[in-house]
Amino acid sequence: MKITDWTVYPVDKNYHVFLELHTDQGASGWGSCYSERGQAVGALNWLKRFVIGESPLEIERLTEKLHQITFWIGRGGAITHAISAINLALWDVAGKILNQPLSVLLGGSYHRAVQAYGSILFVPLETLPKRIEEMKARGFRAIKLGWDPFGHQSLADDEKLVRMSRKAAGDETVLLLDMGGSYPFWKLRFKDALERAKMLANYGIYWLEEPLSPDDIEGYARLTDQSPVKIAHGEVLTRRQSFVPYFDRRAMDIVQPDVSKVGGLSEMRRIAWMAEDHGIEVVPHGWNTAVGVAADIHLVSSLPTRSYVEFNVGNALVEDLVDKPFRLDAEGCLPVPQGPGLGIELDRERLKKLAASGFASGTWTWDNGEDFEVS
Repeated sequence: MKITDWTVYPVDKNYHVFLELHTDQGASGWGSCYSERGQAVGALNWLKRFVIGESPLEIERLTEKLHQITFWIGRGGAITHAISAINLALWDVAGKILNQPLSVLLGGSYHRAVQAYGSILFVPLETLPKRIEEMKARGFRAIKLGWDPFGHQSLADDEKLVRMSRKAAGDETVLLLDMGGSYPFWKLRFKDALERAKMLANYGIYWLEEPLSPDDIEGYARLTDQSPVKIAHGEVLTRRQSFVPYFDRRAMDIVQPDVSKVGGLSEMRRIAWMAEDHGIEVVPHGWNTAVGVAADIHLVSSLPTRSYVEFNVGNALVEDLVDKPFRLDAEGCLPVPQGPGLGIELDRERLKKLAASGFASGTWTWDNGEDFEVS
């Protein structure tokens, strides 16, 4: 069996490119990557020559070949994001060929369902309490709130926002908070983050995500050691090697690699194993697509310690593309798909319609007033 071709679906006008890998025996597999659209498509076009004609079952060798041949043209960034899509599609194809779900190919499931948290932004603030109530009504027992204005205002105003959120969520809901320290020109430093972590402990916040600039390893090590709430980050890192210095310094309590950016499921699995050996919890960053969510469910189910998967509530690329929509069970968990491969199928016509509509996942504004797109 050989890979014969692939189809690229640049659905989001800014980010989130889908890839469907084709084989000479009819089996196909889905992947996706989170990157700037033009760079991702360009990287895929360049990488294609090294994939066509290969066996889709030799996942690790083929993926590592792609990592190795990119030493000189820019490891990490868009090239690794593109490899993520290829690797995910390879896993999906392999599962379909072998008629096994990915959780089995990853070594087996410790859990039949994995805990999920609903993930939304703080803004618009006027609808925040209502949106929290709606997520609770859908069955989410854990909710993450993030980004502006938290961390862009005074400590007192940040506390007012958390107080309002806790009131809406109730004491029984697990609350998580994402400061978005990868925001351009992040201003808060170690002591700013520490005082907010101490405040959040008073409201039972389970973790504080990205409270510092992603490159501040020393700050993260100190904050992880001193914070009364767990510190989470790692969504912007790519390739397993980038995580090693953070693990060696114990510069996090929770690591959040993104399967659509980090190099795919193969890199995610290796990162997860390293994290477990360092006593660090693995919670995949899942603000991406249905492909990423499905892959995260399979991965987390294959880890002996229970953890969460992120579910980006209201994102069309997560909720509107799959043949069988994701559904929470009575415990607020997402069942592990039992079909072969990822266990999902995407609606190609819906993909094409989103692409034609100029779908974009969101707009933010820098402090200088200029807009930039995020998802």
